[in-house]
Amino acid sequence: MVEPAARFEEVEIAVPEDVCGVASVKGVLGIPEWWPTGSRVGVVIAHGRSGDMDDPVLAELHRGLTERGFLSLRFNFPFAERSKKRPDKDPVLDRVFLEAVQLLGRDPTAAPAHLFLGGKGIGGKAAARTAMSRLRVEGLFFLGYPLHAADKPDRLDADLLYRIISPSLFCQGTRDRYCDLDALRRTLTRVGAPKTLQIVGEADNQFKVLKKSGRTAEEVNAELLGAMERWVNRVLEA
Repeated sequence: MVEPAARFEEVEIAVPEDVCGVASVKGVLGIPEWWPTGSRVGVVIAHGRSGDMDDPVLAELHRGLTERGFLSLRFNFPFAERSKKRPDKDPVLDRVFLEAVQLLGRDPTAAPAHLFLGGKGIGGKAAARTAMSRLRVEGLFFLGYPLHAADKPDRLDADLLYRIISPSLFCQGTRDRYCDLDALRRTLTRVGAPKTLQIVGEADNQFKVLKKSGRTAEEVNAELLGAMERWVNRVLEA
């Protein structure tokens, strides 16, 4: 069900300046109209190596989730805040992700009862590492998991996946050069936690589609949103 009057607020997420060189990063908090009634689900979404929190795919997913009753937050990592191309080191990404999660709980009377973390590329990886801290995380979602270097499926970087204990959703495009689908399927057989794979036809690792494919960006965005909503509901019902 779509909320008729979800609202979006720009927020500043304070971070230790000695960790990343900035005192805060920007974020956008999506608040459903009737929050905090209902199932009280919170979702934190991180961007990938290229772009920032205004990545069109993430912004559309964020809007859709908020309109469907989820308290949703997207935010910048410090390198994006400073308009740098080189990503921050993992400890910085993880620290800032944790600060973003904690922002959702700043008002104890309206804090989420259920928490889902994820993102695009390195943002998804940071979500997984953050979930391994002392957080109660219901599920993780990965939008274009970077399983290997471009076109090198024989050189997998899968160790993080084997440590996941939360139910996970993997959304992967059929043209993703950084995640061979057969390699991902084989890898997921070794992941003990519940996992769901949503294959997005004709999409690359940024979920862009070629004009000749006959698909549109709107169709891809709707597919991602639908997959997320169905998966969250299944996890909560389990």
